[in-house]
Amino acid sequence: MPLTDPLGHYQILTAMLAPALLMAATGSLLISANNRLARVVDRLRVLVTDWARSEPGQRAVLEPQIARHRRRSYHVLRACVLFYVALGSFVGTSLALAVDAFTGFALGELPTGLAVFGTFCLLAGSLFMGLEVSLAVRSLDDELDHQLGRRSDSGRA
Repeated sequence: MPLTDPLGHYQILTAMLAPALLMAATGSLLISANNRLARVVDRLRVLVTDWARSEPGQRAVLEPQIARHRRRSYHVLRACVLFYVALGSFVGTSLALAVDAFTGFALGELPTGLAVFGTFCLLAGSLFMGLEVSLAVRSLDDELDHQLGRRSDSGRA
């Protein structure tokens, strides 16, 4: 059942704007997550290089840092995957709204279901990013404690 009312087309386009705004927000989260992942990878490479050049006693200090950065990378990776799934869900929502209108609303709850699913993916991805930030702060605290401990030891000598 094709739409013949010009206002109907505008209503469809208006309905498609909500998922488009969610797509833009998801894109911003993806950029942020990918930047964080790049920083984690860079830091992990430095730690692995330091580990390879260090004495066995120093390796014991670096190994927990390496393990924590690996966990950080996994959290960011999970967040990225969830953000991409959310983006796909919002694109699907937008298309489903258009198809639904042109088919006389034959898709039922599919557009709403896709939007809700995408929103849950955004929530889950955000939670993984929160976990990653928590690990980042813990890593920073440990590195500062280690560096400040080293400096105070060298100041005593």
